[in-house]
Amino acid sequence: MSWRRIPTSAWIGLVLTFAFVFVAVFAPWIAPYGLNQTVTDVWAPSSSDYWLGGDNLGRDLLSRMIYGARTTMLIAALASALAFVSGAVLGFLAAVAGGWLDQVLSRLVDLVMAIPSLILALVVLSVVEADVLTLVLVMGLVESTRVFRLARAVAVDIGVMDFVEAARLRGERTAWIIFREILPNALSPLVAEFGLRFIFAVLFLSSLSFLGLGVQPPAADWGGMVRENKDGIVFGIGAGLYPAAAIAVLAISVNLVADWVLNRTTDLKGGRSG
Repeated sequence: MSWRRIPTSAWIGLVLTFAFVFVAVFAPWIAPYGLNQTVTDVWAPSSSDYWLGGDNLGRDLLSRMIYGARTTMLIAALASALAFVSGAVLGFLAAVAGGWLDQVLSRLVDLVMAIPSLILALVVLSVVEADVLTLVLVMGLVESTRVFRLARAVAVDIGVMDFVEAARLRGERTAWIIFREILPNALSPLVAEFGLRFIFAVLFLSSLSFLGLGVQPPAADWGGMVRENKDGIVFGIGAGLYPAAAIAVLAISVNLVADWVLNRTTDLKGGRSG
């Protein structure tokens, strides 16, 4: 891969995504103040000491956003990983095995997808405690249904190709066919879809936190920060807009990278087929 061939939009996405990841990983060393340290007045204006001003309790908003990046991206990444591991494996298994197993898994997925994701998560989180593990499990299992549909569709297309039929005739086991024949040829759409699922997980988590059933205080995430500071918007205070803008910028940057990955793999396939 030549770095010069990377389009400008992809460069922008890569740089911004790397910046978000860097901030999330090194949050304790980057943040100028502690997560819950009260250092200024309530909704204090921006200054040289507090670049984004204060929040609804007089905490440094920039520090809260830096720590919120770690929480938001960690939970979204873990939920996306769980969704892809479970959804892709079950989708491939349904496509390869076929028959009653395919019907059972597909109908279960259809049943879960018939319920709006946010409503399903709200019902579950209103019964159990909304800690990090619960959020990852709920979000991961809900998102896995979308990954299942994609993985199954891709595996069905690959499963009729000659090299898969040859593996079946050799007597290879189902696990071999899934992980050695189908998975390597299905990585391109799955990698691009992972970026989109990650963004949906960020938006999903932010929605839950905004409604009060996501990340619980004193921890910070961007959706919860919008909820905490939303009343200031009425008085012309933008403390609730900064975390919302961070969510939007992260979504755009990851989408730019995902689009580039998908377009690049599509071009490579087109070049090989020609």
